[in-house]
Amino acid sequence: MHQVRPPAVAGAFYPGRSQTLSHDVLAMLAAAKPDAAGSATSTTAPPKALIVPHAGYIYSGATAAQAYAQLAGVRQTIRRVVLLGPVHRVPVHGLALPGAEFFATPLGEIEIDQGAVAAIRALPQVVVSPAAHAQEHSLEVQLPFLQLALDDFKLLPLAVGDATPAEVAQVLDVLWGGNETLIVISSDLSHFLPYATAQSIDSQTVQSMLQLQPVLDHQQACGATPVNGLLLAARRHHLQPQLLGLCNSGDTAGDKGRVVGYAALAFTQGEAHGH
Repeated sequence: MHQVRPPAVAGAFYPGRSQTLSHDVLAMLAAAKPDAAGSATSTTAPPKALIVPHAGYIYSGATAAQAYAQLAGVRQTIRRVVLLGPVHRVPVHGLALPGAEFFATPLGEIEIDQGAVAAIRALPQVVVSPAAHAQEHSLEVQLPFLQLALDDFKLLPLAVGDATPAEVAQVLDVLWGGNETLIVISSDLSHFLPYATAQSIDSQTVQSMLQLQPVLDHQQACGATPVNGLLLAARRHHLQPQLLGLCNSGDTAGDKGRVVGYAALAFTQGEAHGH
């Protein structure tokens, strides 16, 4: 039995044809290459965790690409991606596994990491909800980027509903692993504010993230719950956050009266001698 979660938003949030999709994503990754900004950024350590936006690619794809471009040097090292995003359609208690064996996109299938599933399955905040995953775009829009930025990896996708930051951090701790494991948190920032208001609120939100302050609410970031959990875990594991990109839909493809904010952040393992 080959249980596949098929794409739900291909052709809507991102191109549905594999050729167009790979062309567009590779172009965004190329435009976001860290070394294009000078040698200062290209010497940074590879990220342990990323925070990326999840709107349609015309709105937030370039911002997401700024995070995924950081993976160029570790595309063969990373074998497991732990991907967390908020539920938008189906409410769920805790963190929901999909109950599938593969996630499909127009670029092919990604195997779900059953070892990782087994490792967290017994935690009380972890549930199985195919319904929570079926139409959820926050995880799906990250998959084509991962498929093109990495070589051979398995996926552990969690649709996050009603949970505490500590419950999220506990799951991340169990799956933390070494440099073979990448954590990706999918979250947009403020929603439907006027442009200037959004800029000011989003920059405060990003400051909290950069200070590893897990105090965000859902007005500041729709993925506040998984973001807060990552910030708690990042603090415990001494990760160093870095802002890679910040903009909103008024900067890309939307009108400036009601915008959605997008940020890309990378979290790297601090130098051991710094402690």
